[in-house]
Amino acid sequence: MAEMQYRTDPKSGRRLSALGFGCMRLPNSAEQREQLIVSAVAAGVNYFDTAYLYPGSEAALGGILKKNDLREKIYIADKLPHSRCKSAGDFDKFFNESLSRLQTDYIDYYLIHNVGTPEAWHRLLGLGIAQWIEAKKESGAIGCIGFSFHGKSNDFAPLLDAYAWDFCQIQYNYMNENFQAGTAGLLAIHERGLAAIIMEPLLGGKLAQKLPPKAKALFDQAAPGRSPAAWAFKWLWDKPEATVVLSGMGAMEQLAENIATVCDTPAGSLTQAERAVYAKAYEIISETYKIPCTGCSYCMPCPSGVNIPGCFAAHNMSYAMGWMAGIQLHMNATSMLGTGAAKCTGCGACLKKCPQAIEIPARLKEVRGRMEPLPIRGIMSAVRRFMG
Repeated sequence: MAEMQYRTDPKSGRRLSALGFGCMRLPNSAEQREQLIVSAVAAGVNYFDTAYLYPGSEAALGGILKKNDLREKIYIADKLPHSRCKSAGDFDKFFNESLSRLQTDYIDYYLIHNVGTPEAWHRLLGLGIAQWIEAKKESGAIGCIGFSFHGKSNDFAPLLDAYAWDFCQIQYNYMNENFQAGTAGLLAIHERGLAAIIMEPLLGGKLAQKLPPKAKALFDQAAPGRSPAAWAFKWLWDKPEATVVLSGMGAMEQLAENIATVCDTPAGSLTQAERAVYAKAYEIISETYKIPCTGCSYCMPCPSGVNIPGCFAAHNMSYAMGWMAGIQLHMNATSMLGTGAAKCTGCGACLKKCPQAIEIPARLKEVRGRMEPLPIRGIMSAVRRFMG
């Protein structure tokens, strides 16, 4: 087996696997989950990312690590749901629950989850978060402290300088060089001597299985046999500033491919010809990727019953694969179930939840206009009545 690539965390000096295991969407099968995690550790993956808000993730990861005696062989990254913290006591409440689920007494890399604005951080400072972090680090319960970012680009640098962080996690991929933290943010993290953890390398799977046919054909012609996912990961591992790239692997085939790719992609290894391919792919995908939804479902449940991620996925597919393909997905995922964009009341409950800062009610109006014209709505309403 090829040797895992490691990159150094500038603050702690730890050698972190350039491929990290994102545990947000673990397989439903307990056997598959265990096989994946144990195999990943055996292959050299030593960074595992979970969060209090990921349903079942902490408990599943903790149980597998305990059963297989793997806790001391890996680093756990976990996250505090800061929006749920209303008092200083809530910090310990959520932290201790995470420790219990993980069956451990310390967390190596702890993040403030989804801090989008300096104001959000200042609110936590008012609750005493700085003193709490200091005490946890001194006791050894927290190794390194950081934050994950899903905000506007001009808010990133102020947040980065608002505290003595050890690391930072950002959304980044070849479509997001100028979105959220972007390339400027990655360089800012590096300049401050912090580890940069990369999330959404495949943009919610859109850069893997959901590419427009023209983009997939471009990649296939440039490197036959290399998957779109491998192209996306190689673009990231080419950058020396990226310490760890997270991947939510749900199958052994994905794990094997990612390991082969990371072992074959040291920093600075891309050719000029490959860089030109990415530039062309960006142009093609930008023409079809109308709504930047990654399908994280943080906006759900909608009070009015709209399947927001499903609506956006169908809308984007209608541009990438053609209107008929999009309308078919829309019918199956929303219209047939009565969860289409027409049900949106514009209440705005989703707006503060969206990590991508999408103007959801306004974009749902676009979906309604393209995917739910009156004839389609009439047909779907009649079908639902018929089906009972």
